Amino acid sequence: MKTIKWKENRLLLIDQRKLPDKLEYFECKDYKDVIFAIKNMVVRGAPAIGVAAAFAVALADLTNEDLEKAAEEIKNSRPTAINLQWAVERTLSSDSPLEEALRIYWEDMETTRAIGEHGAALIDDGDTILTHCNAGALACVDYGTALGVIRAAHNNGKHVKVICDETRPLGQGARLSVWELQRDNIPVKLIVDSAAGYLMQQGKIDKVIIGADRIARGGVANKIGSLMIALAAERFGVPFYVAAPSSTFDEENSIYDTIIEERGPDEVLYYGGCRIAPRDTQVINPAFDIVPSDLITAIITEDGVIDPI
Repeated sequence: MKTIKWKENRLLLIDQRKLPDKLEYFECKDYKDVIFAIKNMVVRGAPAIGVAAAFAVALADLTNEDLEKAAEEIKNSRPTAINLQWAVERTLSSDSPLEEALRIYWEDMETTRAIGEHGAALIDDGDTILTHCNAGALACVDYGTALGVIRAAHNNGKHVKVICDETRPLGQGARLSVWELQRDNIPVKLIVDSAAGYLMQQGKIDKVIIGADRIARGGVANKIGSLMIALAAERFGVPFYVAAPSSTFDEENSIYDTIIEERGPDEVLYYGGCRIAPRDTQVINPAFDIVPSDLITAIITEDGVIDPI
């Protein structure tokens, strides 16, 4: 399964808005289609957004757009994930944007498998692992970061079980991570977000592994809810790992300088198309939060396992 495909000068993206019920691809004919896909969560997950953004630059070049203007629009499509800016700048600086986008595409597959193998060494046979949001194949070209670690451990013969929290408001854990793990026949159970601390208190979680949208000095920005899980893991002595490629690192800046994306109220007011709050309810809907470095046991990268920065 490939989240992203390049075919006949078209970018094809699994439409993650329709999962788990339908597996369909969304076709991007120009860079504005890719911007729509990124903004509207057709494609999501920092590595996948980066690869999609690289192909957006390539599409702009193929359709003779103003590349500098297109690049700025692409970079502004979502502000938090550093991979997006990294991929756009790398592709823009190349003599052949399409060839560079294809290189980024293939590198992503190699990188996630390396992350998986390094992380699998941290997993013990019989572990129950909690994961948050979706940092799997759907968040990359394929394989995944946090779920890539779990996949690698499973493929190496370790008997692992996974707990996925639902990850409100868009349910990436329930809709996407559970779907991926079931396809791979990896034992998985779903919980509501607020049950994670209770399970740790009961000694039913051995390790936590999440992905990241940005890693900078002082911590990690990841899907909203990551901070609460990290605090519970610290309280109950559960190792808390972050799995991410080097393209997610921003070592020049403080994590607290990260722009936290605020998304629209309907994501909170509605679930599955049904309104779940009174009309005219005011909403705060940050898409990400920040996990300080002192709550992180280690970061798993394609180059090995390192201390938080």
